[in-house]
Amino acid sequence: MVSNRCKSVVRDQLNKLGLHFILIELGEVEIRENITDEQRSQLRTGLSDYGLELMEDHRAILVEKIKTTIIELVMVAEEIPRINFSDYISNKLNHEYTYLANLFSEVTGTTIEHYIIIHKIERVKELLIHEELSLTEISYRLNYSSVAHLSNQFKKITGLTPTFFRNLRYKKPDTVFNV
Repeated sequence: MVSNRCKSVVRDQLNKLGLHFILIELGEVEIRENITDEQRSQLRTGLSDYGLELMEDHRAILVEKIKTTIIELVMVAEEIPRINFSDYISNKLNHEYTYLANLFSEVTGTTIEHYIIIHKIERVKELLIHEELSLTEISYRLNYSSVAHLSNQFKKITGLTPTFFRNLRYKKPDTVFNV
């Protein structure tokens, strides 16, 4: 679950089943009562109608928690704290980072580091398009060591420089009349 819309869908599905929740967070729900097999099946079906999945496998849940932790940190936070990602993830999820990193790689086929980079670049794109921030400000906000580091990573992932990407928003698409 990565959005308020997802939380709303989960809340609605739980209400339909008469289940009371204590907590609905990104990727996690805590329900007051014990859930029956029938309710679990109905919840699974109701969520799948909206493209969501009920996860019960401990490993898959932990991987989802890793993803959610990264998304919250990179995509939601106004500014990424000046901390080591491995320490942050390990402390937040109460597991050794080596265990989490190995599990994540095994289940997803990619590393936590690469997942973080991909999301940081997505955040850079958002900031380039929707904010009037300089690359220096974006670099600082997302905890890059330098503008050059941000630019190199951006180009490696997107194939474009940040400046070229930003300028794309100002180009108007050709209309039938201009062709």
